[in-house]
Amino acid sequence: MRIPILGILVDERFLKHRQRSTSLASMIGGTVAAGLFGYRYFVDGIWSWDLLAVALTIVVVKWALMTWYFLTD
Repeated sequence: MRIPILGILVDERFLKHRQRSTSLASMIGGTVAAGLFGYRYFVDGIWSWDLLAVALTIVVVKWALMTWYFLTD
């Protein structure tokens, strides 16, 4: 598969690597946000609503996209 706009610079391997790295980055980002939220709650006793919002946003978007791709594929 070649992309007409970029020609020979981008092929399916590049797109697959980009997809895998983005997926891994989102999983690690969500885990770090949830871990920091848990740490701040259990150690400091502070509810970090911003970290909880980031972690939940990543989870909800990931689940929604997985459902969308499952239903439309």
